[in-house]
Amino acid sequence: MLGWHLARREQPLRGGQTRAVATGMLLALVAGAFLLVLSGENPLDVYTTMADAAFGSSRGWSTTLGRAVPLGLAGLAVAVAGSMGLWNIGAEGQIIAGAIFGAWVARLLPDANGFVLITVMLIGSVLGGGLLALIPAITRARLGVNEIITTLMLNEIIIRVVRYLVNGPWKDPNSAGFPQAPPLPAQAALPTLFGRANIGVLIAAGVLAGFGFYASRSKWGYELRLAGSSEKTAEYAGISLRRKILTVLTLSGAIAGLAGGIELTGSSSRLVEGVANGWGFAGIIVAALALMRPSGVAAVAIAFGAVQVGGLAIQVSGVPASIANILQALILFGALIAGVFGQYRPVRTRTTSSVTAAAA
Repeated sequence: MLGWHLARREQPLRGGQTRAVATGMLLALVAGAFLLVLSGENPLDVYTTMADAAFGSSRGWSTTLGRAVPLGLAGLAVAVAGSMGLWNIGAEGQIIAGAIFGAWVARLLPDANGFVLITVMLIGSVLGGGLLALIPAITRARLGVNEIITTLMLNEIIIRVVRYLVNGPWKDPNSAGFPQAPPLPAQAALPTLFGRANIGVLIAAGVLAGFGFYASRSKWGYELRLAGSSEKTAEYAGISLRRKILTVLTLSGAIAGLAGGIELTGSSSRLVEGVANGWGFAGIIVAALALMRPSGVAAVAIAFGAVQVGGLAIQVSGVPASIANILQALILFGALIAGVFGQYRPVRTRTTSSVTAAAA
């Protein structure tokens, strides 16, 4: 009998990351076209509307980039941990923790100069996300507790913390019953670049580029990749895995916390329950599509931001908003499948049936 199995390629296909994302996009568009036809829509018109909304004007670009900022930082946070074979599923909670610490700084320094206030708020956000990630980092490094479980559980805890704050001690007395904190000081708003994009775009771009450059050129980055590929080899080379786990997971949380600070000082302008807006979970998809490589996170984040902006735009014309969510899922599966075949190749094998073996 003939069968198939996957064998690892001696050399991965060139351009594997770009190929995987492009293939995923193509498969998603083709499959999405069938869904649109079945729902009575013209795929060409829908895709044109989505592209025009995301990239057809400066306003569209600003909206797309605004969404790409939290997606990119959350994706980078997950990718940083993934570079060492760790999974940070708590980026959502770390974004919230960053926003909480940023709002706390604003309450302590309401009359500070705008530049000083924004800077200290963002630093506080970084500390907030890093401190929340430090808990699973310690339990993983010292006790061997699976970081997937601890980071996921902390999401629920920090969600309840922010819910308590905006419904209790930090509740805005003028909110007319809505669970939200008072507005931030006017000088705490990030300056605008153009349209709806603020300098958070530049901050996120700097973090992505800076980390990518440092991780690819430094000894620390080399040790990180070595520890992620083989723990035994890393230990033989004298690399402390405990220290690396503590550093990487804490750094991952700090980056996610920065996303919370930018969201707070950018689009939110006050602390609310939904300040994370699902960016942390979406960041897992972004990191997976980028194959856990910081170099690809920015491009994937922009693509996903465009899909989200386009999805909102087609709702106006009566197209179900779920189509955009389905497209995102299809892009993920398509890219992951392409990524697998970039590393592995199908091999045809001949197997002996049980009947033939028994007769022999």
